[in-house]
Amino acid sequence: MRMKTFRAATSTAAFAKVKADLGEDAVILSNKTVTEDGCKCCEIVAAVDSTPARTAPARSRDGVIDDALQESVGWQREWSQIRNQLLQLMKPQMDLNTLSPKQKLALEYLEREDVDEKVLAKIYCELRDDGTRSIVPVLDDMVEARSMLEDRPSKFHAFAGPGGAGKTTSLVRLALREKKANPKARICLATADGGRGKGRLVLKHYAELSGLAFREIITRDDFDLLQKEAAQFDVIFLDLPGLPGKTSLKEWTQLYGMSECRDMDIHLVLNPYYSQRQLGRFIEKYKSEQLASVIWTKLDEACTFGAILNMAFASGLPVSALSYGPGLKNSIVPATHEKIWRLLFMRKLPNGDIQP
Repeated sequence: MRMKTFRAATSTAAFAKVKADLGEDAVILSNKTVTEDGCKCCEIVAAVDSTPARTAPARSRDGVIDDALQESVGWQREWSQIRNQLLQLMKPQMDLNTLSPKQKLALEYLEREDVDEKVLAKIYCELRDDGTRSIVPVLDDMVEARSMLEDRPSKFHAFAGPGGAGKTTSLVRLALREKKANPKARICLATADGGRGKGRLVLKHYAELSGLAFREIITRDDFDLLQKEAAQFDVIFLDLPGLPGKTSLKEWTQLYGMSECRDMDIHLVLNPYYSQRQLGRFIEKYKSEQLASVIWTKLDEACTFGAILNMAFASGLPVSALSYGPGLKNSIVPATHEKIWRLLFMRKLPNGDIQP
C-alpha cells in the first residue's frame, strides 16, 4: 500500500493532485483543513495498492458484472450509431402530409429551431393519429416547468454548469429577486470556487450592497460549518465552480460532503446555443440525484431555442428559471409553460422583447 499526503488551496485542487499522482484507483483516507504558512489549505491523505499482481485473481460475480459493464460501453456506442441510422431511415416515413396543416407547420418550425430528430419523431407519433390535436399539450407533457423556491423549498440551492454559462449572474439575479419579494428573508450567498474566479468578488460585492450574508467554501470543513449555520438563513444560494477535466459533479459533491446534504437542490445552468452533443456531455458530467432543474440563461443572445426542448426530452429535468439581458434586476423569471412556448414559437423574451 502506497500512501501519500497532498496539500492545495482547495479540495478540488488537492483531489486533482491525487488523481495525477496515484491514479483513478486512489482511496481517500482523510480530507481536512490545515494551516500552512499562516494560510488555510486542504490536506488529503490518499493511498493506492502498489503490490504487483503475481497471479490472476479469481473473478467474483461482481467482477464479472463490472467487466461486462465496461465492455458494454462499446455496445452502447454501436447502438447509438444504429439508432441514429434508424432515425434517418424513419424520417422519410414521417409523412407530414398525414398531419393537419397547423400540425405540419408547427413541426416544420421546430425543425428550423434545431429541435433534435428524436424529439421530432416523438412529437410526430403523438400527433399523427389525431388531426385535431394541438401541439401544445404534447409539448407540455415533454417539458415540465417548476418554480425553484416555491415548488422546491430546500434550504440550499446550488448552481452548477460549464464555465461561462452564467451561474454567478443567475445566482445574484435570483437572490435580488427573492430579497425584493421578501424583504425580511434571511439570504446567504456562498461561493465554492476557492477564490480563483471573479465570481467570488461579484457575490461578495452584491452581498455587501444588499445586506446579505456571504460565506466562502474552500474545504469540506467550511461546508460542514455552513450546514451548522443553516438555521440562521431562509435560503442559501451556493455558486459551484466549473468542474475540471473528467471530474463529475457526483465526485465533486462527494469530496466536499455536499452529496450527503438532504436539504440541497442543484440547478444546472445552460445557454440555448449549446449543441446537442454538448448537451449530452453535460447530462453525463452533471448527473446527480440532487440535480433538480435547468436554468436557461443568455436567452437574448441565442439564435434558436430548440435546445430547451432537446434537454428536457433527454434529461427529464424541469425548467425552473429563464434569464436574459445584461442587467441584474428584473432579468430572471420563474419558468412557466406559457413563457417557454412564447420564447420558442414567438421568439418573445419574458420581458416582452422580440428576439430577432
